[in-house]
Amino acid sequence: MSRRFPFDLDGLIGEGWSGVDPDGAHVNVVLAERGTPTAAALLTTFTSPAPGHAPILVVVGEDKAHYEPVWPPTIMINKATALQDRHQTITWGAGQLGIAQGVLDAVAEEVIPLTGDLVVFVAIYIDPAAGDETAVRVASRAATLKGIRTARTGRPVGDAQALVDRRDSLQSPFYNGS
Repeated sequence: MSRRFPFDLDGLIGEGWSGVDPDGAHVNVVLAERGTPTAAALLTTFTSPAPGHAPILVVVGEDKAHYEPVWPPTIMINKATALQDRHQTITWGAGQLGIAQGVLDAVAEEVIPLTGDLVVFVAIYIDPAAGDETAVRVASRAATLKGIRTARTGRPVGDAQALVDRRDSLQSPFYNGS
C-alpha cells in the first residue's frame, strides 16, 4: 500500500490530560490511515457499542438538522461508563464538542492534515461527578490537542529516559500499596 502522507501517521498514539477534577478530561488518541489494519481495528470499535459505552462519529452543529462531521473523521468513545443522564449529557455534549475543537485546533496548527484519509480515534474519560460543562469542554479541547501533538511528535527522549530512571519510585493516584 502506498502512503497518502509525506510522513507515517498510522498507529501513532498519544495521551493528554487537562483541567481540574472533577471537570477535567483525560484522552488517549490513536491516528490511523484509512485502509490500514489500524483503521480497521478502530472501525470495529466504532461498530461495537456496549452498555454505557457508545462510540460515535464526532459531529458539531447548532441542532440535529445541522450536524456535520469533524474532518478528519474522528471517532470518540467514553472510557467511563455513562449511565446517568447528566454524565451522558456532559460526555456527549461538552466532551464531544471539546474533542471536535481539539482536532480542528490540530488541523489549524498543521499537526495533522485536513483529509478523510486519516481517522482520529479519541477515548475520553470524564468523571461521573463532573458538573461544569464549559470546564469539561475546555479541558477536552486542550487534552485532545495535547494527545494529538504527542501522537504526532512523540515524547522527547530526555523525558522518556527520566521516566526510566525513576521507574522504582513511580506512583499512581489510583494505587495505595507500597
